[in-house]
Amino acid sequence: MRKFAKIVVLGSGLGWMMLVGAVCMPARKVKDARLDQIKLPEGFQIEIFADKIVNPRQMALAPDGTIFVGTRGAGNVYAVRDVDGNFHADTVLVLAKDLNMPNGVAFRNGSLYVAEVHRVWRWDNILDKLDNPGDPVVIQDSLPNETHHGWKYIAFGPDNKLYVPVGAPCNICDHPEDRRYASILRMDSNGSQMEVFAHGVRNSVGFAWHPQTQELWFTDNGRDWLGNDAPNDELNRAPRSGMHFGYPYCHAGSILDPQFGEGKSCKDYTPPAQKLGPHVAALGILFYQGNQFPKEYRQKVLICEHGSWNRSVPIGYRISVVDIDPNTQEASHYQPFAEGWLQQKQAWGRPVAMLEMPDGSILVSDDHADMIYRISYQP
Repeated sequence: MRKFAKIVVLGSGLGWMMLVGAVCMPARKVKDARLDQIKLPEGFQIEIFADKIVNPRQMALAPDGTIFVGTRGAGNVYAVRDVDGNFHADTVLVLAKDLNMPNGVAFRNGSLYVAEVHRVWRWDNILDKLDNPGDPVVIQDSLPNETHHGWKYIAFGPDNKLYVPVGAPCNICDHPEDRRYASILRMDSNGSQMEVFAHGVRNSVGFAWHPQTQELWFTDNGRDWLGNDAPNDELNRAPRSGMHFGYPYCHAGSILDPQFGEGKSCKDYTPPAQKLGPHVAALGILFYQGNQFPKEYRQKVLICEHGSWNRSVPIGYRISVVDIDPNTQEASHYQPFAEGWLQQKQAWGRPVAMLEMPDGSILVSDDHADMIYRISYQP
């Protein structure tokens, strides 16, 4: 039986936002034969956690176990609950719909923060009113409204600031008059004191802080139309604010842009900590900190590679892993962790973002197969 609560429609500046009550589904275990194609290291297994979510992207975990899910193309925000604790979602709640690419979600102090293309808002005390969230509080509505690379990944840093990237509104261009473009911004939790934290970032849709050094690490998608094998996507490290990572002048630490690189030197910009594959579309990252996986995985970086489009032979469509040296903070040993979503040049799934659960397993969103997976380990 499905239960539909009252619908409330609110004005939202650039369109309409529709708040929707709970849409409940019965608990059931879901199987998909395609998961047999996923290759994982020995002892790991993958299963479906939820399959009633259209276009799942970033996820955020509340203390009571509720998982909030943003989307890009679907325009929805969801709340997902595993009520009976069997590692399969029992309930999917559609909290809002018809939004402007609400990709980014973050949970802090009882409030759910949601980033659309042009603004960031929050629902206070959201866990007490999932069936009827009410009016959100807009904390920042002056962000650029271009949809090209406009969807956002958001998270609170160790400094209690909310980090919000603004992608370049193009494949390759420069906006010297507005340095918010191609950057990672940060702001106070009420939207004030907004500033640029990192410059020269073409399009980051995933970042995390090292659990020991508290330094920001982020992925960045390289530009298109320089050939099949250039430039590489990047895993970057930003130990301080004000660093410039090259875009649009230098790509992947060594390639001057044919249009904007004249008179520039790649030595003047911060090179990537790890070059990833060309056009793999590296998105969400996770420093693994749990105790379920073997101990050698602790503080390694897991990276969702959404998959290439600007390449004659597609690559990506997998989860990779990178070692981080605890002494030097250098990255190395970039290699696959989970792969198989790409079969004979055809992709049936595209990993987007990850979420570590209290038991040490991780959830992985897939906006192409419309699923959230759970990856766990049993010796």
